[in-house]
Amino acid sequence: MTDPTRPSRLPLIDIARGVALIGMAVFHFTFDLEFFGLIEPGTIVSLPWRTFARLVAGSFVFLAGVSLVLAARGGMRWPAFWRDTGKVAAAAVLVSVVTYFALGEAWVFFGILHVIAVSRVLGLPALRLPVRALAVLGALVWALPYLVQFPAFDSRWLAWIGFAELQPVSMDLEPIFPWFGPFLLGMAFAKLALVGRRPGGDGGPLGRALAWAGRHSLVIYLLHQPVLMGGLFVATQLF
Repeated sequence: MTDPTRPSRLPLIDIARGVALIGMAVFHFTFDLEFFGLIEPGTIVSLPWRTFARLVAGSFVFLAGVSLVLAARGGMRWPAFWRDTGKVAAAAVLVSVVTYFALGEAWVFFGILHVIAVSRVLGLPALRLPVRALAVLGALVWALPYLVQFPAFDSRWLAWIGFAELQPVSMDLEPIFPWFGPFLLGMAFAKLALVGRRPGGDGGPLGRALAWAGRHSLVIYLLHQPVLMGGLFVATQLF
């Protein structure tokens, strides 16, 4: 039975998250192709691919900010909030543990899942802010680490905050500054354009497929890379 007090999901947000998943899979598949020597070395660190990776990561963080505002419509359901935040945090820890043993020095100590989990908690006080304040604060958080850096933040113990002068090696490093910025901008966008909006259409078969993926984005995030890399490994062994 549907809970009448629970706000309806907006298919548009799930579809957008599904599109972001496709972008993530494209980037990681390209990484895997380079890892197996099937494309030119240095491809994924070229400017176009680095820009693409940042856009994809930013879209996930932005949509997480949107989701926080939408989840708070009519009052935050705290058990659901802490359960969902705990799932993201647990997945982040899993990524750290696996990459520590798989990647060594380049392990993911504060990646996109880490920043989303922390941003969900940091974003709670910001729920009270008006749209303009959220937008200004988001822009400042985004810009500040490009203007101010300190060598004291270069170690892994502090680099996750975002003011490192020379960031430590990591396969995926998304510090609080600047990445809490797009989260706040997502909150501002949701308050401006989405609160009170009706669910709308589902986008047809393609939209429903993307929305399904968007609703299961955490599981897909955790499983897609082992599947892609495992498939390429088998393919290279056979052909």
